[in-house]
Amino acid sequence: MEIGTILIIVGIAYVVANFVIYFAQERFLFKPEKLPEDFEFKYPNLQFEEYNLEKEPGVNINGIHFRIAEPKGVVIYLKGNSKSLKGWGKFAVDFTRLGYDVLMVDYRGFGKSTGKRSEESIKDDLQYVYDKVREQVPEKYIILYGRSLGSGFAAKIASINHPRMLVLESPYYSLAKVTKRYIPFMPVSLLIKFPIRTYKWLKYVDCPIKIVHGTNDKLIPFKTAVSLSKVNAENTRLYPVIGAGHNNLHTFEEYHRMLEEILNSKLPGTIDPSETSLNFKRKRKKERQNP
Repeated sequence: MEIGTILIIVGIAYVVANFVIYFAQERFLFKPEKLPEDFEFKYPNLQFEEYNLEKEPGVNINGIHFRIAEPKGVVIYLKGNSKSLKGWGKFAVDFTRLGYDVLMVDYRGFGKSTGKRSEESIKDDLQYVYDKVREQVPEKYIILYGRSLGSGFAAKIASINHPRMLVLESPYYSLAKVTKRYIPFMPVSLLIKFPIRTYKWLKYVDCPIKIVHGTNDKLIPFKTAVSLSKVNAENTRLYPVIGAGHNNLHTFEEYHRMLEEILNSKLPGTIDPSETSLNFKRKRKKERQNP
């Protein structure tokens, strides 16, 4: 076979691959589990109520509100890219045990939620949910918690609102960058419909930012969390979970200790340099020799 023919075949294959990536990317990015309308959620030992928000014709946002007596506040938990609230709801116990109500929602096309999915529509849905919560709870009692896929959306919502805190678990710099790791020879920036630029939105978050990430995460490397922690360094604290991967943070006791420290922490105040070593300067060698 001639070189020219080979190049033509390779070129056609490359173009076809680009079309496949563009039109089929949602199958790779999202792994939804759809539930029938009459499905009944069951979470032993957790008090909860299901709700449906008819945002607009054809768009229903399904969610669950886990309740406790006299909560300190409410955690809006934005989940990962797979399954539905059927499986994710069990993680509410990690927050209710610390004294918080928990609100979870399924994105469009997940669980009982309906509507055509796009980055803008999901962001708009989540802002709609946030507004509903804000009508009942002052923002100083609202904590946004984003896990994996949800971390980008949580960062976006925090950037245009004023929650008490933003917590990101296993976050990505941008979804486009994650995708680029797996298809480095493709023009991802032109193809991907869900770039979800977490780093961009973090710049505008004015509340405390807590990042929890496993040091053995193979899907989203720990160095991603380090990079994100530098975007808005003044407001950010990084919590590394030694040895944890992407999907097993909850199996590490250290993660739960960190979560307890994060959720029970007081809002940071202003540090008085006169009462600390903040402004201590090390003398130069020449100064030490000639006092």
